[in-house]
Amino acid sequence: MPAPKNAPLYQQIYDEIKDEIEKGVYAPKERIPSELELAEQYEVSRITVRRAVEELCSDGYLVKQQGRGTFVSTPHINRQFHASTLQTFTALCADNGMKAGAHVVDRQIVPARQNEMEFFGLQKDALLLHIKRVRTADGEPIFEENIFVPFDAYRELLTADLEDKSIFAEVERVGGTPIASVGYRTVEAVRANVEQAAELGIAPHDPLLNLRAGFTGPNGEPVLMGKQYYVGSRYVMVI
Repeated sequence: MPAPKNAPLYQQIYDEIKDEIEKGVYAPKERIPSELELAEQYEVSRITVRRAVEELCSDGYLVKQQGRGTFVSTPHINRQFHASTLQTFTALCADNGMKAGAHVVDRQIVPARQNEMEFFGLQKDALLLHIKRVRTADGEPIFEENIFVPFDAYRELLTADLEDKSIFAEVERVGGTPIASVGYRTVEAVRANVEQAAELGIAPHDPLLNLRAGFTGPNGEPVLMGKQYYVGSRYVMVI
């Protein structure tokens, strides 16, 4: 419902811009006018415009891109969690009418930490393969994906082509064990560091949803550990 005429000016401008976004005056991924242009359009101060734009960014209608301006957000991806049910990001994007993509950022052989040794049933000094990718929907970064698998069993993934591919499918191809369920899952609100901000096209300290999960095979055998960082303004988790 629009703000009453006696509402604060920033709230009135917030409602007008929000209404134009919802009516399609500003399309998804379209750059909106600058603070100065909006201030002249609405005949208010830039401080007032800035407050309205910040609120719209906070509520997920707009997103700021450093050095480029402020853009209309793409529709949120909605994900619903039920117990140990499993849905791949590729399938999730399809359900939301989007095309999933993936870009490899880094691959490293790393020593297993205590919780990882316990999950995989590994001995001390065991090695894991850490694969970092940025997952996209219709070309827009949605989350930073960090995958951990035992190096000895999945060393082929160190050099395999993983661009725009399902990591679950590649893990099954190499290891022979399909991922069937989620062994554990935790969600935590965090802030983007400088590296994540650059990868995801957001500002440092913007909110992220950190999802940690352990994935198992048909007989409960451990297969993969994941640590993902979702852009809070582009992704909705229903738990």
